[in-house]
Amino acid sequence: MVKLTFREHRCKGCRLCATVCPKGIIFMAEHINDMGYHPATVAEKEKCTGCTLCAIICPDLVIEVEREEKAV
Repeated sequence: MVKLTFREHRCKGCRLCATVCPKGIIFMAEHINDMGYHPATVAEKEKCTGCTLCAIICPDLVIEVEREEKAV
């Protein structure tokens, strides 16, 4: 199980996260955040594999990816 958190209020809309997402589930929202940008957001969170590429490339630390450990 993967939990994605987007701090939309910090996003400057650079789209880097959307370009690296292998599932293509990250897009720019239609609404404007407090800084005047269309922030990145995610559709279909259940399709996220937890690869963390979006969080790694984000220059503003907008995205947090948490993966639930599987019991052995």
